[in-house]
Amino acid sequence: MNRTKRRIFECAMKLFAEKGYDATSVEEITAVSGVAKGTLYYHFEKKEDILTMLLEEGMKLLRNSIEIKIRDCDKCIDKIKAVILVQIKVTVKYENFINLVFSQIWGKEEKNIKCKKCVFEYIKILEKIIKEGIEKGEFYDGNVEALASGVFGVTCSSLIYRMKIGEKTDVEQVYNGFVDTVVRGLRK
Repeated sequence: MNRTKRRIFECAMKLFAEKGYDATSVEEITAVSGVAKGTLYYHFEKKEDILTMLLEEGMKLLRNSIEIKIRDCDKCIDKIKAVILVQIKVTVKYENFINLVFSQIWGKEEKNIKCKKCVFEYIKILEKIIKEGIEKGEFYDGNVEALASGVFGVTCSSLIYRMKIGEKTDVEQVYNGFVDTVVRGLRK
């Protein structure tokens, strides 16, 4: 991605997270990114294309980070721990992206459906690990979808914690606080 497209992309993500997708106009994106409207439309046909790219790039980053982190894990419990750490790191580092996704998952419009798809794609990664853990006897035999959604929900609450304390988040400290709760809930 060239610098101009990256600048549009990053400014749009920040504005979408701060103001909401619907309340952000193309004019605001061009003003904040310092590009002409024609330049924006050269890189993106419409505002929805920026959101689509944000979601695709965010999911690709998350998937790649998880794959790298779990590659050498033999036990499913270690995979879950690795995924929780990745999710907390992504939540802290890319807070604007996470806020955008969460703000848009409710509703039936195309943008809402795309955001839900991203969340459910991520939960599918957790489901796969949990199912494997159940099959190997590492986790108790429960509802895989519910357990994966629960892991996702508990870990997402790290964003609420960050907002509550209102200061820089120590990822390791947050991870240590959440991982025990999640692991206890899964172990057989």
